[in-house]
Amino acid sequence: MSNNHALILGGARSGKSRFAEQLAMKSNKSVIYLATAQPNDDEMQVRITRHQKDRPANWQLVEEPIALAKLLKAHSKADNCILVDCLTLWLTNCLCHSDKHCWQTQKAELLAQLKSLPGQVIFVSNEVGHGIVPLGELSRTFVDESGWLHQALAAQVSQVEFIMAGLALTLKNKQ
Repeated sequence: MSNNHALILGGARSGKSRFAEQLAMKSNKSVIYLATAQPNDDEMQVRITRHQKDRPANWQLVEEPIALAKLLKAHSKADNCILVDCLTLWLTNCLCHSDKHCWQTQKAELLAQLKSLPGQVIFVSNEVGHGIVPLGELSRTFVDESGWLHQALAAQVSQVEFIMAGLALTLKNKQ
């Protein structure tokens, strides 16, 4: 596999973002942090602020809740590392968008261009498929779509890590 892209999976508060940030620092490249979160309430703003304080000040921040593929294409260069945090917030943003085709369109665009992106891209995402099947239709769609996205990305990236209790379990490493 010729790319140096990675998928970092884990549950809530598993240490996945910290692991991804350490991986980005080890790249010795200029880092762009591509945030998908939207501060729609006070609790989310607290989470965003905590993540901002944890990141190195010299990292460039780009915020984009929907057009992930477009931003990756615009910013990805051979000498940089883009850390995308997080895919499940991106999925939520797309599923809740007024355009009912938003998710399928955005997902297809990302998967179509992933292999051609230069540099390194590190994706962070919540693994939500270990729990019970949710009751609501939107929740079931979210679980299904995140699982399918993770499978599609894992097939294309060279590294997949599962983080639990701050520890990494390597699922794939073809670098």
